[in-house]
Amino acid sequence: MGDGLRTVRLVSTDESLSASIKAAASGLAGFEFAWIKQHGELLSKPPVAGDVLLLDGRLTNANVYEVCRQLVGKTRCRTYVVVEKDNRVAEGIAHFCGATGVLQRPVSAADLRKLLAAADRERPALPQAARGTEKSVNFPDALLRDLSGATDQSVVAALVDPETQLFNYAFLNYKLDEEFKRAQRFGTPLSCVMLGFEGECSKKVLHQLAGIFLSASRDTDLLGRFDVSSFLFFLPSTGPDGAQIMARRVQEAARTQGLCDLVGDPLAIAVGISSMPHPKVGRREDLFARARAAFLEAQKSGGVVTST
Repeated sequence: MGDGLRTVRLVSTDESLSASIKAAASGLAGFEFAWIKQHGELLSKPPVAGDVLLLDGRLTNANVYEVCRQLVGKTRCRTYVVVEKDNRVAEGIAHFCGATGVLQRPVSAADLRKLLAAADRERPALPQAARGTEKSVNFPDALLRDLSGATDQSVVAALVDPETQLFNYAFLNYKLDEEFKRAQRFGTPLSCVMLGFEGECSKKVLHQLAGIFLSASRDTDLLGRFDVSSFLFFLPSTGPDGAQIMARRVQEAARTQGLCDLVGDPLAIAVGISSMPHPKVGRREDLFARARAAFLEAQKSGGVVTST
């Protein structure tokens, strides 16, 4: 920030989005524009109070909502996720993850003016400022609910499976569409992995299994529960070989920990994998259907099956 100007910071790899926001921001008094391609720069050098941070919902190198979570308590600027115009669920998810709100594409100068006007209002204090004091802190409502634990249960129910604390099927369905479009747009690989077991298991085993999933995955992977005994993963920038490595890691961990079902039988994890780009994958439904078919085939052998 130079000459006393505040900054509209965009985190995106999309040149067209950068150009449109730069054009919208030009001529707005008191602000300048900065384009950031790697979200890691935000953690090493966080935006300052008064800035406005825009996170591209189509980030290719990270999950935008995870980035929001990482920024909680590290910046006092207002943060918005840039989403598609017809996206009905993004705002609730953004609030849940600590963002101020969403900004719909295409971004106009009028839209930016509203955000910049909001940036002039009373700013939220950092969580550290409240430690050891009796003074109340003016957090944004959504962030306060999140940090205090008194979360909006309607938002939680829309995102999370209560038994495993992984994402639920409704959110996975939304993310499948988003990840498929991102992979298609940028020509990057995407793997869909369905895994599960026969029968039922205790809540304790479900918690252990969820821990294995999280340990075997990366920050950018999406993990969720599909039904009672099966789970669905989306692995961005990962082809079938990488997906198989992750799947076998999960199987080995389940064997090592001695996980069993309700009747005491060892939990045999079957895995089905589909990946794109692939000549038979033209729609997101194809990616899922092929993973499902491979999973059903794998259940017969208890192994890992990659669709061909």
